[in-house]
Amino acid sequence: MARLILSFCRDCLGSVPETLTEALRDLPVRMRLADCLGRCDAPQALALEGRSLAAYLFDGIDVETDAADIAATCKAVLEADAGWIEDARPCGRLRHRLVTRVPA
Repeated sequence: MARLILSFCRDCLGSVPETLTEALRDLPVRMRLADCLGRCDAPQALALEGRSLAAYLFDGIDVETDAADIAATCKAVLEADAGWIEDARPCGRLRHRLVTRVPA
């Protein structure tokens, strides 16, 4: 069962690349294409959320080249107390693309 949901803007992405699917293979993550995430000025947007976990919104993501950083961020959220990442260095480039985070 997925503990995290990754939502990608359908208009910007179209489909989830195999690179990302492979990077997330061993994690309890479900990916979905969503309607506009409201970050059209800096596509590609990515929302990360889960029950009783902090929620995150990123923009300016390249889902192909950032696949490993997306997986590392998912892992960090899953391992953190209530999903609240204290040290974002393992998240790679995503730590610089964070728009907002919302506590659980």
